[in-house]
Amino acid sequence: MTKPEAMETFGLKSSTQINTWCRLYREGGPDALLPKPKGRPKKPEPAFSSREEELEARVRELELELEIQKRINALADEIERRRRTR
Repeated sequence: MTKPEAMETFGLKSSTQINTWCRLYREGGPDALLPKPKGRPKKPEPAFSSREEELEARVRELELELEIQKRINALADEIERRRRTR
């Protein structure tokens, strides 16, 4: 199929899109024309060699969350103290 025929078949008004499709096809084959997944890629799950390592990582994660919450509470308390002294 020629480019003008393809443009007419797919309802394209500009040759830019058909040129892009041709370039993608030449570089990556038919798979390059498949739709790309939307959104941010998911983070891969960490691979643990043992259940113990997995649990230790979870404990570190929870300790970090707790530390962050403590700091937020301390900042909120400080803001409240300053507001009262005014």
